[in-house]
Amino acid sequence: MTTVPAAHTIHPSLSVAAVLLAAGAGTRMGYKPKSLLELDGVPLIRRQIMALQCVGVTELVVVLGHHESEIAPLLKDFAVTLVTNPNPDASPISSQRLGLQSLTGQADVVLMALADQPLIDAQDVMQLIDAYKERPEGTDLVFPRVQGQPGNPVIFSAKVRLDMLACPPEVGCKQWRQQHMSQVHAFDCDNLHFVQDVDTPEDIDKLRLSSGRKLQWLRPTLP
Repeated sequence: MTTVPAAHTIHPSLSVAAVLLAAGAGTRMGYKPKSLLELDGVPLIRRQIMALQCVGVTELVVVLGHHESEIAPLLKDFAVTLVTNPNPDASPISSQRLGLQSLTGQADVVLMALADQPLIDAQDVMQLIDAYKERPEGTDLVFPRVQGQPGNPVIFSAKVRLDMLACPPEVGCKQWRQQHMSQVHAFDCDNLHFVQDVDTPEDIDKLRLSSGRKLQWLRPTLP
C-alpha cells in the first residue's frame, strides 16, 4: 500500500479513528453510487480509504446503505468495519450516528469523511489532523473553511463523539457544531479539495474544467 513520509504520519500520542459515509442513493447522479466514480482508474471510496489508512488512522468504519451490494465487494481487501444503515433515506445524520456508535471508542479523536470528495488525499487528511493538533485551547471540533465555505472532513475529540451520541437522534455533526460554537474551530485555508464534491453529472464536468481531473464510470455495471 502507498505510504507517506514520516513527517506526515500521526504523532504516536494521538490516535485517530474515522467514519467514512457512503450510504447515499446518488439521487441527483441518476441513482448511481457516487463513491464508485473512478479517478485515475480507482473508485473514489477506495481512494478515501487508502488516504485515511496511509496517514495511520487506527480504526475505520465505512457506513453503507444504498448500493451496498455494489460497493462492499470492492472493500474486501481493506481492514475496515462495514456497517449498513437499514434506513439510509431517513437522514445523513442517521449514517453519521451509526458510524460513531460502531467505533470502539478507543481513539483520541474521530474524523468524519465523505466518500464523494474526489480529490481528498493523504496530505489533505494530514493537513486537517495538524490543524486539530494546533487548535485553540478549549476547542474540540475542527473543520476546514475555504473562502468562507465550510468543508469536509471534520475532526473532533472522543469527548465530542460521546456528547453527540448522548444527544437526540436528530443531532449530527452540523447540529452539534451549531449548538457548541465556543468549542468549534474553523481552520481557514485555500485547499479547494475540502469543498469539492460531486452530486450531479454537472459537478463532474465542473471538476474537469477547474482541476483537469476526469471522473468516469468505468465499471461495466455502471453504464
